[in-house]
Amino acid sequence: MVDGTNRQWILTERPTGEPSTDDFSLREEPIPEPGPNEALVRTSYLSVDPYMRGRMRDADSYADPWTLGEPMRGRVVGEVIESNVDDVAVGDLVRGNLHWAEYAVATGAELDPVDTGEAPPSTALHVLGMPGLTAYVGTVEVGHVRPGDTVVVSGAAGAVGSLAGQIARIAGCRVVGVAGSAEKTAWLTDELGFDAAVNYRRVEDLPSAIESACPRGVDLYFENVGGPVSDAVMDRLTDYSRVAVCGKISLYNLPEGERATGPRRLHQRTRTRVEGFIVSDYDHLAESVSRRLARWVEEGEVRYRETVTEGIENAPAAFLGLFEGENVGKQLVKVGR
Repeated sequence: MVDGTNRQWILTERPTGEPSTDDFSLREEPIPEPGPNEALVRTSYLSVDPYMRGRMRDADSYADPWTLGEPMRGRVVGEVIESNVDDVAVGDLVRGNLHWAEYAVATGAELDPVDTGEAPPSTALHVLGMPGLTAYVGTVEVGHVRPGDTVVVSGAAGAVGSLAGQIARIAGCRVVGVAGSAEKTAWLTDELGFDAAVNYRRVEDLPSAIESACPRGVDLYFENVGGPVSDAVMDRLTDYSRVAVCGKISLYNLPEGERATGPRRLHQRTRTRVEGFIVSDYDHLAESVSRRLARWVEEGEVRYRETVTEGIENAPAAFLGLFEGENVGKQLVKVGR
């Protein structure tokens, strides 16, 4: 048994509109003890992701809502401290959907071993994890990317968008990223190899900026944000274009019962195919895609960036910062060593 206290985050309120730190409470309890076929994991890194906004609602979604008064869950990389699982040893590095906490107990079935090779273990939560699979699936499996396509990625400086654009570049496409700061657009073009980038917060005429960056139109749109950015891109869709709907973060904080209209600018004449997707439907591809991404990272074909917030006490602030565009690349919370 490990002595000490365990800090963990609890959802205390279901927000209407934009959430705040008042919707969370940091609770201290004794470090839990693992039972039969369970292991105790000390969190190293916690992932916070935009989809978690949906888990704050008590409504139907592809992800179960968090229960009020109970610890929230997210993807975690951590070290096994105690184990009653035959194939999980003390000292193993593992990944799982665990509590927003310094320590968590999980069954053997809830834990996957982490092997990121020469890359840091934190990459198991982004380029070599769920965001990497999401980017690949949206670009290749759903978007059917083809050499010569013009591909636009919104939310392009985030964990998923930055990888989706690089995958399209590797496929031989012209890649245009849409992001919300000069730092982000410079990263996209100078380091990640995007052909162009549009700062939607600084251009006076967003549709004209998209048109200028995509003179031949848009063949594939990787949708991450919704709202005015999507309106501007929809006007440039070519015949038989594709839209892979990964997320619409600009709409996540609309008050309950208020729904955005659209897609207002999706023209019938283009014969565009729009497909939303859930990455868990493609779990069977996770191992092969991770190997491919790991090779691209090793070869320097794919680059990534992490925005790391220190301390479990700052996890809600890191999560809420996603909706203000504060992160570049993957937002992580560093909890322990």
